[in-house]
Amino acid sequence: MQSKRQPLLLSEALTRFVLKNPHASADTKKATQRAVELFLRAFGDAPVSIIGGEKARAFRDLLFSLPASLGKRKSSLTLTEEADRAREDERPTLSGKSVKNHMMRLSALWNQLLQRELVKKNPWTGWSFENGSKTIRRGWTTQELQTLMTGDWRSSSVSESTFRLITMIGAYSGMRLGEICHLRTEDLQTIDGVPCFVIQPHTDSGWSPKTDAGTRIVPVHSRLIEAGLLILKDTVDGPYLIPGLNTSKDGVRGTVFGRSFSTMKTRLGLPAEITFHSFRHSVSTQLRNASADIREIWIDRLLGHEATHKSQGTSTYLSGITTANLKQTVEAIIYPDDIFRKGWS
Repeated sequence: MQSKRQPLLLSEALTRFVLKNPHASADTKKATQRAVELFLRAFGDAPVSIIGGEKARAFRDLLFSLPASLGKRKSSLTLTEEADRAREDERPTLSGKSVKNHMMRLSALWNQLLQRELVKKNPWTGWSFENGSKTIRRGWTTQELQTLMTGDWRSSSVSESTFRLITMIGAYSGMRLGEICHLRTEDLQTIDGVPCFVIQPHTDSGWSPKTDAGTRIVPVHSRLIEAGLLILKDTVDGPYLIPGLNTSKDGVRGTVFGRSFSTMKTRLGLPAEITFHSFRHSVSTQLRNASADIREIWIDRLLGHEATHKSQGTSTYLSGITTANLKQTVEAIIYPDDIFRKGWS
């Protein structure tokens, strides 16, 4: 009796028709292997006969959300976590050209499978590469914040007090999640009589702000002072201001918090366009709609953005922005009192 032929897996197709093909160039082998490995990392191995347009679309959308630096250093994150981190940190993502190259490599492999009648069609052709299927990010609404802050924090790896502390700092400063998680006790300083967060490189751990403009001071909002932030500096054990956070193998502190925050947000039914990074959108929107006394260049400095209007004069003026002006700016961040009434204690 003739044995039934086993389905051909994608990993087997790569080896059989590309890596062991004596006519394929070294560049073709390397590029195709890279594309296939990304697919396997995202979706796992599967028979080529069941990989269709739906999976091709999902892979294309995922590629558009991945950081451009992917693969340049070791990482323990899944591709979904890499995409989440790129979004939260506003990192550059893969270009349309890079996405197209990965899809074309898979298309070329499928053409070989078609010739051998191992698949019925090629799902990797006919796609647009001008734009990814990106979700438009925005700030939090008052109702969404109410839902978040009254929700049940269920993480066993990060305490509820740490969740509330990080969230409140983000809401009242507009700082990035990575900047908050990497704060050390010495990064809480009094400058010109004003308590401030100092966002600066930590050379011993290799962490640094994402841009030159990211190195800056952020005055501590009075609401954070009232909640006890300045006392926290003298009560935590260890070098970091935020207690109880993990550091991943690639040196990123707070990875588990990021996952737990996303899990909670999804469980509460909050929309996909809302993330921790949305606090930066909320702060930016509030400040740009605040009093005319708040200048846009102060907002850029507070959030660590490159100056909106780049010129020699702008660069000189940026260096002269006083701590008092930044304090005035940060105090313009206002939420209904009951949203953060619990604080983090």
